[in-house]
Amino acid sequence: MAAGETQVYAKVNSKLKARSAASLLDPLLSLGFPAHTALKALAATGRKTAEEAADWLRCHCNDPSLDDPIPQEYALFLCPTGSLLEKLQEFWRESRRQCTKNRAHEVFPHITLCDFFTCEDQKVECLYEALKRAGDKVLGTFPPAVPLVLHSSVSYLGFFVNDSPADVIREFAMTFATEAALLADCTVKPCTKQLHLTLAHKFYPHHQRTLEQLARAVHPGHSCQWTAALYSRDMRFVHYQTLRALFQYKPQNVDELTLSPGEYIFVDPTQQEEASEGWAIGISHRTGCRGFLPENYTERASECDTWVKHRTYTFSLAMDPNPRKDGEASSRRNGELLPPPRPRSAGSLQALQAAIVRRSVLVVRHGERVDQIFGKSWLQQCSTPDGKYYRPDLNFPCSLPQRSNGIKGFENDPPLSSCGIFQSRTAGEALLDSGIRITSVFASPALRCVQTAKHILEELKLERKIKIKVEPGIFEWTKWETGKTTPALMTLEELKEANFNVSTEYRPAFPIASLLPAESYDEYVHRCAVSVEQVVSSCPQDGVILIVGHGSTLDSCTRPLLRLPPRDCSDFAQLVRKIPSLGMCFCEENKEEGKWALVAPPVKTLTHGSNSAFNWRNWILGN
Repeated sequence: MAAGETQVYAKVNSKLKARSAASLLDPLLSLGFPAHTALKALAATGRKTAEEAADWLRCHCNDPSLDDPIPQEYALFLCPTGSLLEKLQEFWRESRRQCTKNRAHEVFPHITLCDFFTCEDQKVECLYEALKRAGDKVLGTFPPAVPLVLHSSVSYLGFFVNDSPADVIREFAMTFATEAALLADCTVKPCTKQLHLTLAHKFYPHHQRTLEQLARAVHPGHSCQWTAALYSRDMRFVHYQTLRALFQYKPQNVDELTLSPGEYIFVDPTQQEEASEGWAIGISHRTGCRGFLPENYTERASECDTWVKHRTYTFSLAMDPNPRKDGEASSRRNGELLPPPRPRSAGSLQALQAAIVRRSVLVVRHGERVDQIFGKSWLQQCSTPDGKYYRPDLNFPCSLPQRSNGIKGFENDPPLSSCGIFQSRTAGEALLDSGIRITSVFASPALRCVQTAKHILEELKLERKIKIKVEPGIFEWTKWETGKTTPALMTLEELKEANFNVSTEYRPAFPIASLLPAESYDEYVHRCAVSVEQVVSSCPQDGVILIVGHGSTLDSCTRPLLRLPPRDCSDFAQLVRKIPSLGMCFCEENKEEGKWALVAPPVKTLTHGSNSAFNWRNWILGN
């Protein structure tokens, strides 16, 4: 062991022996880990057990930053527990469901007591002592109930802590800062301004009323035992995005990351030039290794998901008739101890789910098209010499509808694949489960779009109640279509004969004959803007207007509603290529302000991998 490491070990060990007969550091040193990395592992895992720290070290054996002297950042929060926490968590869930995610959802319910600060790994134990001393000092004066007053503005909603209870909490924060400076040589800036528990922050202004209604269901008088909790985070990734892996991924190349479900990855949005479309460069939270990863295997995680909980100090423990012991079973999320779930009353759920029904527009891209999988020659693969259709692969549809120009007509108007039909039905089923109320449906005249709308309506049990209004004005940018003439699309009569419940009374903004071949980008975005304006004006009642179109539709039919200018043509093309099958955009109207806003879609995205063709003859011959 190096002389410097021996000195660090002796310094730390002398402090720990008085507290614990078996040092957490000793087992790690006996396994051959250097003292500085052992201390780093203990700090990164919250100094809970030597086993956790040893596992962390094994996972980070190839971490290029393992030997870097980079300390963790720490912060102290005052966190509610008990029934108040349950009500706050219900508010968190409902506000995100009804009003999409805002900045408050990045962190658990809390009152911030100090800014983030750094502490050397060998002095972390001293922070725990500082927390204990500060808590002991104010325990006798800590208020039995912390009064919370609701405050609301156009960008903030939360509870303020006022009067003498706020003074006691500030005293606790300042005492902790003083003790941390004396014991751990840390510079801690305590919170001296208005103490607050944030409910929502940086939300859309038209969601303020809904958020206020949900907040009124959270009564500050609910029983609560307040706990001061010390958390840490990796200071290198403060400004990174945090992603959570949804699926397992095995690297195909040496520069790719291994992913396991639930694993976290840090991604710097400003350093993605090297990554190709659909990929990202990230650093694994589990291993510290850097590499490429497929974006569609991940989802955005919350800021606090990778924070580590170190120690807590619970106030008014004697006042709790059913104190929770450390050994009692409890659910965990991000290190935050949560009470076990209990049945909610029907009245509570009804109060939280009393959403304001607004007029909304849900724009959906069609499902997987057959030529997307089998290429431009797909028609030759499934037609006989006499022009009859047959199914050469299970991902070809079972049959094709009749059309006047025969099977050749599908060449530039391809149908959904079998997987595309499955995707559409899955999305429809999810929309049914979400409880949204679709009042009208519009579709591009492309067969794949009309098919997608039909399958969604069937899963919603609305195929007989709602007719599909075919609007050629939202057809694909014709510059991207092959040929120099207007695309040969199925007529309304042909669609009706093929059992599509389309409306023959609807008068579109742009008849099919008015579509210009190889139109300019300006002509295309103007066509979509005029069309979506007519679509919305023809549906004045509240409810969801479903528009089924193309990848380009998600941008060209939402920006006019949001009063945004068209994108640059090159940016538009890059964006559209990234939109998957059944990709969705959801716009919601605020009638009071006469504005529309982009909000979270009512259902999750659909992600799946590829499945290549298999030839059993080649397999037999190859073996």
